[in-house]
Amino acid sequence: QVQLVESGGGLAQAGGSLRLSCAASGRTFSSYTMAWFRQAPGKEREFVGVINRRGEGTYLADSVKDRFIISRDNAKNMVYLQMNSLKPEDTAVYYCATGWRGGRYYDINGYDYWGQGTQVTVSS
Repeated sequence: QVQLVESGGGLAQAGGSLRLSCAASGRTFSSYTMAWFRQAPGKEREFVGVINRRGEGTYLADSVKDRFIISRDNAKNMVYLQMNSLKPEDTAVYYCATGWRGGRYYDINGYDYWGQGTQVTVSS
């Protein structure tokens, strides 16, 4: 069992930055692929990005790949999402996820564990 707790959300102006954090419980954090998703009001949850177990490889959705950075610190059981050049369309609840069972890493059904989410609101 893995528990995930996101933090760092809030209100930002367009063009600004926020850094989200996700704290994970469990001794085997370094064995987990970690992902970020987001869900805007009235929309389906969508993939934001993923980072492999060692943090050597990341993949970001086209909509954020030039603005967001995913990183992790396995010693601290933490994963981060640095969000730069924020846009109003980035407004959403952001979730971290893990327990990837294989398949397509952008598939929300491929993850066993989810955090409760943190709200990000970007004003124009």
